[in-house]
Amino acid sequence: MGVMCKEKLFGPVLRHFRKEKGWSQEELAARLDVSRSHIGRLETGKKQPSLKMLFRLADALEIQAFEIIKAIEKAKEAQ
Repeated sequence: MGVMCKEKLFGPVLRHFRKEKGWSQEELAARLDVSRSHIGRLETGKKQPSLKMLFRLADALEIQAFEIIKAIEKAKEAQ
């Protein structure tokens, strides 16, 4: 896959946490009151979340926001 910058790792990390819950993009989108395509753009790296959205995602996924950041850092180290 090659080396990815941390910003590009957000999408795969978000997808991991969403799938860990067993949720579709549609289900996560409904929990956040956003479109499925918005979640898709976040997961593919076409869009980066605002700080507000990062906290909303964490709340919806029932994790703390730092866990998302920590997973991105860990993924970067593993490259």
